[in-house]
Amino acid sequence: MGGALALTGFWGHAAAGFLYAALAIWVFQQYGVRTRQQIALIAALSLTALWGIATVADGPASMLASFSETLRNVGWLGFLYALLHSGESHKHPRTITMLYGALLMVLILQPVIDIAILNFVRDAGAAADISTRTVQLLRMLFAIGAIVLVHNLYTVSAPEARWGISLPMAALAATWTYDLNLNTIGYLTDKWPTELVAMRGVAMTLLVPVFAMATRRNSEWRIRLSRSVTFRSVSLLAIGAYLFGMLLLATALQLVGGTYVRMAQITLIFGMSLAAMLVVPSGRFRAWLNVVIAKNFFQHRYDYRAEWMRFAETIGFPNQGAPFHERVVKSLADIFDSPAGLLLTRDSESRLVLQARWNWPTADVPTYAGNSHTVPFFERSSRILLMESVRDGSDDNVDHQAIPQWLYDEARAWAVVPLVHFGRLAGIAVLATPPVKRGLDWEDLDMMRVVGRQLASYLAEASSQEALTESRQFEQFNRRFAFVMHDIKNLVSQLSILARNAEKHASKPEFQADMIETLKSSVGKMNDLLVRLSQHSQTRHAAIEPMDVEKTIAAVVHAKRLIYPIETDFSPGLFALADAGRVETILNHLVQNAIDATEDGSPIRISASRQDDWAAIRVSDRGCGMSEAFVANQLFKPFDSTKEGGFGIGAYEARTLAQSLGGQLHVDSRPAKGTRMTLLLPISEKPELTDGLNEAA
Repeated sequence: MGGALALTGFWGHAAAGFLYAALAIWVFQQYGVRTRQQIALIAALSLTALWGIATVADGPASMLASFSETLRNVGWLGFLYALLHSGESHKHPRTITMLYGALLMVLILQPVIDIAILNFVRDAGAAADISTRTVQLLRMLFAIGAIVLVHNLYTVSAPEARWGISLPMAALAATWTYDLNLNTIGYLTDKWPTELVAMRGVAMTLLVPVFAMATRRNSEWRIRLSRSVTFRSVSLLAIGAYLFGMLLLATALQLVGGTYVRMAQITLIFGMSLAAMLVVPSGRFRAWLNVVIAKNFFQHRYDYRAEWMRFAETIGFPNQGAPFHERVVKSLADIFDSPAGLLLTRDSESRLVLQARWNWPTADVPTYAGNSHTVPFFERSSRILLMESVRDGSDDNVDHQAIPQWLYDEARAWAVVPLVHFGRLAGIAVLATPPVKRGLDWEDLDMMRVVGRQLASYLAEASSQEALTESRQFEQFNRRFAFVMHDIKNLVSQLSILARNAEKHASKPEFQADMIETLKSSVGKMNDLLVRLSQHSQTRHAAIEPMDVEKTIAAVVHAKRLIYPIETDFSPGLFALADAGRVETILNHLVQNAIDATEDGSPIRISASRQDDWAAIRVSDRGCGMSEAFVANQLFKPFDSTKEGGFGIGAYEARTLAQSLGGQLHVDSRPAKGTRMTLLLPISEKPELTDGLNEAA
């Protein structure tokens, strides 16, 4: 068994030495040493190969093997440190650097203690025993700290970056977990576990493919730290340091002793706990901690992906019904930790007015927030102003005439961001001073410019949408006005004919009675037209229900009988499913067009009959008629008329109303032969018959 273990240990460490050396050479040839992470990886692989060779050459319990193992651990510790440095960190975090330094000190102590024991302890057996137990203890401490570092580096990495470092982190965790078990068992049993020592080389050999695949997966060895996880990690470190300091002070009081030591300890713990409860939840403390983390852990101040997603969420989705312009201010203020903001926009005369305020009710903004120089200055320069520099005169590029006095007087005003869209000033955002007062660096200015341009485009889009809505309102009014004018023209035409007939028949009592009735009807229609023209009027039609076709046609004929001869032909008991008011409007248009097209005084004919599942109402004349091309291309086209003084609305409105009833309007016309307009409406049974059937059912 001993020979087999020795042979396994020999070939396992030999294979580890050869394979790690080959992997180091392959990485160097494949990727070179372009970054410090690649240099650290090649160095760590080379030192691991050196450890394997030294163990084979001088034995696993030799001083050379122990020293080479220390170098191996130093190499991988350096790789972890270089990997952390690649995570956007332009300055080494002091707390993390101290942790790496402490582990490096533990590694350095191993050979130093070995040499000191060999030189000062004369008993060789005692010296070897003390050296072994000391080295085991130090390596246990290092293994624990190294595993914690691996876990911390993995957890603080952004989720999308963990895929690239998961394999080496797992391999290093396995390596140091094996070392921890080896040294823990050796320390507890006072001897090295020969099985674990022999299999150590085999275990390291099995990890070579893992490191190789990790190199192919992430050749540049760059990671991106997660800001939210980093914030939580630093917060936990701060809490740990706080608890350690509390424990240290309490222990110091215990060592000093005295009559009131217990009361002093209780007072200390209560006071520090109360201070923590007051400081930690405060927004100012969180803002300060965010600034510290951004300065020490990340190359860039902002997590652009997270900030852009929050910006889109704020500007795109109303939060508790917040108005659009208020969301514009909030979306900008949130990025820069500003607690409040104002939005100034241009009115129709290009004057700046206060459009919205967010969390800033005390800001004293005049009716016109700018002066004659303000808009041209910001439109020309697009400068972002830090009001502190403007007030103390250190900003030499600002036109002080362009800054209104109320901005100087408003102590909370911190940054002024112009919102420029294609060279035109859409508005100005004024941000309040953040909880942690700071200046504006290049990254702040770039971020403000980009977000400002995006917000300016949103404001321009909103302004265009508002103009489009206003234009549609005018279009709706114009359309309504065109219909009303067309109906007024018809009424004027009827009244003109009535006036001409009155010259001939005014002395007849029957004509006088009909004329009075016609005038009353015309006045009523004119009042209805005025109501329809009102901007508060909403076009509402009566419900669709069974309609007596004969009765509806009779009402139209009665209104026209004094101005033009009309013949009728009805099928008795014909009902249609329609709205009588809309049908009367359609027939009035059709009859008036027929009258206008007939110059010889030949009568207009209105007939009604059943046609399959339709009630067909036909209006026929013997007038000038229309060509096929005119019917196809011009008849139903609004605002296109061949009649002098015509509006081109009647046929268009008639077909629109017919379609709203679920019906159709057909045209049959020949030039010089006349026209027949057929209105098809859904057929319906008599109301009393329908009611009777319902009652029987």
